[in-house]
Amino acid sequence: MKIVVCVKQVPDTTDVKIDPKTNTLIREGVASICNPFDEYAIEEALRIKEKLGGEVHVITMGPPQAIEVLRNALAVGADKVYLISDKAFAGSDTLATAYALSKTIEYIGGADLVICGKQAIDGDTAQVGPGIATRLGIPQLTYVSKIREIDLEKKKIIVERLLEYGREVVEAPLPALITVVKDINEPRLPSLIGIKKAAKAQIPTLTAKDINADENRIGLKGSPTWVVKVFTPEARGGGGEILKGELNEVVPLLVTKLMETKFIK
Repeated sequence: MKIVVCVKQVPDTTDVKIDPKTNTLIREGVASICNPFDEYAIEEALRIKEKLGGEVHVITMGPPQAIEVLRNALAVGADKVYLISDKAFAGSDTLATAYALSKTIEYIGGADLVICGKQAIDGDTAQVGPGIATRLGIPQLTYVSKIREIDLEKKKIIVERLLEYGREVVEAPLPALITVVKDINEPRLPSLIGIKKAAKAQIPTLTAKDINADENRIGLKGSPTWVVKVFTPEARGGGGEILKGELNEVVPLLVTKLMETKFIK
């Protein structure tokens, strides 16, 4: 079974800063980490591999320093990793990012299962995973909290989705894409041997040309959304009134004031 995990390097949330001129995140000199939800995705891929066999491939798109999240993936047990890095990808929104990742998955020969974290903590859009599935033409199962069954002979997967109103059990054919929540597992720590092996690994870097990406669908050209302005809302002025007295006195007074302001009729 071939499992592909898409991960992202994100700024440490305590250090996020915005460039007031470009309205983009300032990444230079800022500590970066692997998107926490993606760590659960890697762990789930490794558990599936241990149970059913196969390989775990991890890919990320970003600047050269994003290679560190791939070394972490190798350290915990991933078989192959790929860095997608090219100046042509700069400024990509979720639509362009999903396109680039889907082209990379096609470049490495597809997958039986694609796993993503439910969302990235810097953008919080939860759009990239579903976008990848749409471009690959495969089913998407989002907010997965448990994989109940994977049947390779019947080519199907059964999962539990964690929703606001409860849990939902869904079945879909393989290949498919799932996005996972933190309830699904507890990520493992890398071994010392794994860390040493990852440090020496040669990690391939793929460009837009390598994955045969359409230049009009990546970077700023392929991004229909962009940040126009970033600002802090002005603080609201104080106001209001505290009514004092006995309950039978305050309630009629409150009703009268609400009617005067036409809040109620």
